[in-house]
Amino acid sequence: MSERTIIVEFSGGAELLFGKVKSHEIRLPARETPWNVGALLVWLRDNLLQERPELFVQEDTVRPGILVLINDTDWELLGQTKYEINNDDKIVFISTLHGG
Repeated sequence: MSERTIIVEFSGGAELLFGKVKSHEIRLPARETPWNVGALLVWLRDNLLQERPELFVQEDTVRPGILVLINDTDWELLGQTKYEINNDDKIVFISTLHGG
């Protein structure tokens, strides 16, 4: 499989875990198996996440309270972690968790 270039955005406070940067252009390296969102979550945790991984990932998916949109569509309609990433996809993580 060839490399993939995608846009990943964080908002609603999720960006605080990623160096306070909301938008990232990411080049996913070529690999034998297709890139899916589950593999992207592992990549984000290992390469981009700067603090408190428990606030972003839980087991093999995002933590409850984080909405995920793929090209402006709820990922639940697209297979969630099984969605195969295409070149130029835009994947947005929005935290709905608020402290008080």
